[in-house]
Amino acid sequence: MVFYVDAKAPSAGCGTAAHPFRTIQAAAAIARPGDEVRVLPGVYREAVSPAYAGTPEARITYRSVEKGAAVITGAEPWKQWTRVEGNVWKAVVPNSFFPERNPFTTLVSGDWFIASFIAHTGDVFLNDRSMYEVTDPEGVKNPVPSPISWEPEYSVYTWYTEQDAAADATVIYANFQGADPNNENVEISVRKNCFYPEAEGVGYITLSGFSICKAATQWAPPTAYQEGMVGPHWSKGWIIEDCEISESKCSGISLGKYLQPNNDNKWLHRKYKDGTQTERDCICQAQREGWTKERIGSHIVRRCHIHDCGQTGIVGHLGGVFSVIEDNHIHHINNKQNLAGAEIGGIKMHAAIDVIYRRNHIHHCTRGLWLDWQAQGTRVTQNLFHDNCLPHPHLMCDAAMVGIGEDIFVEVSHGPTLIDHNLLLSTRSLKLPTQGVAVVHNLLAGSLTAVSRGTDNGAATLKSPRYTPYHVPHRTEINGFMTFLHGDMRFYNNVFVQQPVHPFCQAAAASANEWDDNNFIAGTFPYDGYPTEAEWEEMFEGYCNMGSAPSDRYYSRLPVWAAGNVYLNGARPWAREENALVDDREATLSLEEKDGRWTLRTNLAGILPAHGALIDTDALGMAFEPEQRFENPDGSPITFDRDFFNAPCGDAPAPGPFAEPPRDGLALDNRIG
Repeated sequence: MVFYVDAKAPSAGCGTAAHPFRTIQAAAAIARPGDEVRVLPGVYREAVSPAYAGTPEARITYRSVEKGAAVITGAEPWKQWTRVEGNVWKAVVPNSFFPERNPFTTLVSGDWFIASFIAHTGDVFLNDRSMYEVTDPEGVKNPVPSPISWEPEYSVYTWYTEQDAAADATVIYANFQGADPNNENVEISVRKNCFYPEAEGVGYITLSGFSICKAATQWAPPTAYQEGMVGPHWSKGWIIEDCEISESKCSGISLGKYLQPNNDNKWLHRKYKDGTQTERDCICQAQREGWTKERIGSHIVRRCHIHDCGQTGIVGHLGGVFSVIEDNHIHHINNKQNLAGAEIGGIKMHAAIDVIYRRNHIHHCTRGLWLDWQAQGTRVTQNLFHDNCLPHPHLMCDAAMVGIGEDIFVEVSHGPTLIDHNLLLSTRSLKLPTQGVAVVHNLLAGSLTAVSRGTDNGAATLKSPRYTPYHVPHRTEINGFMTFLHGDMRFYNNVFVQQPVHPFCQAAAASANEWDDNNFIAGTFPYDGYPTEAEWEEMFEGYCNMGSAPSDRYYSRLPVWAAGNVYLNGARPWAREENALVDDREATLSLEEKDGRWTLRTNLAGILPAHGALIDTDALGMAFEPEQRFENPDGSPITFDRDFFNAPCGDAPAPGPFAEPPRDGLALDNRIG
């Protein structure tokens, strides 16, 4: 059955084309497997909670009739502002105006949130842009530009909130910098979600073509219930496609964790167990409570435009397994830097088991893609990353910023994690406190950081290694837990191009910080001192585990493999890479944007060799701890014979992500397939 929804209908109808519903929720309350809900252009101020699941054979589809023209928003307009003085205005909002939790009394909080940042889940929006919350009235009266924002000139549009207990009202003061809020489009957050089932297990939903914005979402760490503005809420088989997702206080799309009442931000509330221990508890509890391939995950997020969210564009723990995230444009995440903590990124996912990230464009985020724990069977391929950094060079070396600012961060995972045919053009390309990673046919303009560090919890004097799980291949069942030996890394047919380093970063000393090393030099040299496979195997020759003398062989660094890589402009190879091509000719490399189209400007066609060795699953071997090959989610082998554009590479592809060395002026938006 097809239901119609039209916010502009003169009266509430019965869902026919002639008499449509006025709200999406009216249709969501009755839509059953095989039904389609067609939503006409308009603004829908509601939190849609689908009541029924579809099936694999008969999905329930919610479709905007005109792409982007049906807007689901978590905000409401507010026109009753009175001027206090100058540019400062005041709104008094009855607390009864908020149907759920009041976002102006609810603080952003949770595990790994830096509590020195005081923020409410609510926001004030001026002409569809969220303003900056401050913590006292003076910050509204005399706002000061933020030194860490990407847009300091806009950060003087500020607001502050307090409660009037006698009136049972929320009071908001705001500086609109000369604009009259009663004549502008001013809205305030009201709802915590926009399209999100209240119940678990409402699977096989398709959400297509909507513009979704302005929800008062809560911080979403892996050890808590992870809510988002949009999400499947612990179910299977959603498709989220062709949507614009923006201005969520914390996370835009959540593919994440369900509520475990006994272990929900336990680290924040009790403190007696370390956060990583409570995370291990969460994972084991989820397995006992039905976290399986048959019940959870296998979602698709495709062709979405995701931007201007405070914490993440996409977040997930456990619930996003076996998913495909493809062809999305994700940018300007956490740019206000009004939130801080260890759960921020364009995409931040724990347990990305057999998740494929392909053909995404991720840029201008304080961190691009963060794969944390259990990136087992994960593949990151054919993506464009750039300008994922902090807004000012001095912040990149600031210990208080915890070394953020890179394209891809793989943290404390045992692999296999495959990173192939990507452009990684930010100042830092890869952060690698992990093992079991294969880096194949990429173009890297930034450095490798946090090699050999970042896998301990940072206790003051005691050893505090982090033990993380690995799984039965292509399943969720836990096979074991282990800490990190480091190494077990493979680098094949990559091109490393050293870019100019800002003088401040050049002067930065090697960091003693557990989480960063302040390395800004491109290349694989951070693995100097790691053994080759032959050197590592030599430690075990003639070894018998019965009665042998104590040995460090089981706790030594794992081997590294490297071949066919090219190092330009001073990029430095791993000392044991025998056939590294180091070229002294000056290589140029930059990205040009015009009218939303991105072009690669480079002279690499005149420098790079035209041919190299063909790499496949057999060449990469197995990740050490899970004993799993670098293969497709169905267990079939991979041959790296398709390039960034999905064009065939032949039997001897050139180093880097393209079938042949890239010519100057290469348009990066022209995808094949």
